[in-house]
Amino acid sequence: MLKNTILFLASVALVITLGAGCKSKKAKNNQTSDSTQVSEMQAKVNEYAVVKLTTDMSKLTEKEKQMLPILIEVAQLMDDIFWEQTLGNKQAFLDSITDPATRQFAEINYGPWDRLDGNLPFVPGFGAKPKGANFYPKDMTKEEFDAFKDKNKTSQYTLIRRDEAGKLRCEWYHEAYKNKIQKAAELLKKAAELAEDAGLKKYLILRAEALLTDDYFKSDMAWMDMKTNTLDIVTGPIENYEDALFGIKAAEESSVLVKDKEWSKRLEKYIAMLPALQKELPCDPKYKKEVPGSSSDLNAYDILYYSGNSNCGGKTIAINLPNDEKVQLAKGSRRLQLKNAMQAKFEKILVPISNVLIEPEQRKNIKFDAFFSNVMFHEVAHGIGIKNTITGKGTVRDALKEQYSGWEEAKADILGLYLVTKLVEKGEIKGITTEDAFVTYMAGLIRSVRFGAAEAHGKANMMCFNFFEDKGAFSRNADGTFKVDFAKTRQAMNEWSAFILKIEGDGDYANAVKYLGENGVVRPELKTGIEKLKSANIPKDIVFDQGTKILGL
Repeated sequence: MLKNTILFLASVALVITLGAGCKSKKAKNNQTSDSTQVSEMQAKVNEYAVVKLTTDMSKLTEKEKQMLPILIEVAQLMDDIFWEQTLGNKQAFLDSITDPATRQFAEINYGPWDRLDGNLPFVPGFGAKPKGANFYPKDMTKEEFDAFKDKNKTSQYTLIRRDEAGKLRCEWYHEAYKNKIQKAAELLKKAAELAEDAGLKKYLILRAEALLTDDYFKSDMAWMDMKTNTLDIVTGPIENYEDALFGIKAAEESSVLVKDKEWSKRLEKYIAMLPALQKELPCDPKYKKEVPGSSSDLNAYDILYYSGNSNCGGKTIAINLPNDEKVQLAKGSRRLQLKNAMQAKFEKILVPISNVLIEPEQRKNIKFDAFFSNVMFHEVAHGIGIKNTITGKGTVRDALKEQYSGWEEAKADILGLYLVTKLVEKGEIKGITTEDAFVTYMAGLIRSVRFGAAEAHGKANMMCFNFFEDKGAFSRNADGTFKVDFAKTRQAMNEWSAFILKIEGDGDYANAVKYLGENGVVRPELKTGIEKLKSANIPKDIVFDQGTKILGL
């Protein structure tokens, strides 16, 4: 593996420094090691394609243009806090890296661990990524956490720290990051003064209050009520993926967005269909009795700024929020399709992958509208299925604990494909066929599993890929390309959907752990395909030229 090579070279340099060989030989060996590492790290940086984040600024009002730099400044503050949450002191860490390429790669990954290669360390001196990131003391055991008596310890918005006596204590985010949080709240209120849309104005004011109190319910409800806004910002502690220890703590992030109203209008009709689509899910009726909220909306956006958790490693191309089950049951959720980022990944990554790993006759089925639909309905599918177990174990999130994120992503992935095929067959999605959806989905899976299985999306993708392989949904040709079997793909889709909904609905933690442990892995045959992609120099993901200068502000 590349990372092992880097670490080996670093250790060789260390041995030489400790006195092996004569001075001239030591210098020569160090020089060789350093130059090799530099070239390899530059190659890692080059695995990310650079994309400019822009939009049609002529569609914005003057006050909206004035708001954008303010919202971007909020995003930058959230970025700084995320560095603290995932690593600690950002500046001290970056200043310790002398090689420019290694530093650039560390900035992409928000630390010394390669997020698209199993979180392997690439900076000498660092070991495995702490499962609890910087949310918990590094030396804290699970037993110590379990014995810690504090009702706030399982809040998404508290850090676990030690007091002067070494005992565990809780610290709220708004206290731990007080200066940055207060500044962000002030900026959100300043943006609210410029907001011309009443819904956006209310949300920005409530979000500022939420940052200061770590109580996000009112701002989430206000965010759900926004319908006519052009600008948007998703900001604050959102997702739990960074906490791989318990899956509890939410990490800071921001996404600054501009709604594409023309594309959004095309998507409006699908929300009204959700209750009926829920009833058609291919599972036992007891796992689909819940009714999706009717205030959900589905819109397309251009994203203008990524920061924090949304910007590390693999970049999200769609958003489904809020995560609060109480808000989802009351109002549904909002699905935001990040059209410009999605187009970039399709052109720079998915199509080149297809040209290498999908058999030539099926490459005609690789279409952007199919990719857009698959990603869009992945987010829609987060809002259907089941939120509360039928076995009295509480919410699915609580019952599956740290396993929840992986299984919930797997559910959204496969039910998203199911919804696309249903709507194509009903004539509601036009311009693509179910075959387009299946082949584009397969190529999308390969694109995603290149991230490995280090985090929730990777585990979900691997479980799905391996389930489909076991069911014969695709075969591998002699030349290494994959061929989709359409009939078996449909059958596997239905069976995998039913399996996941049962795991979630039963809150079956034991089987969730067992199945994911056995199947959330990259098998040898897929590794061969991924190696083939490496030789084709296809980007793994994207990074951004973003900010006020890019927007001409």
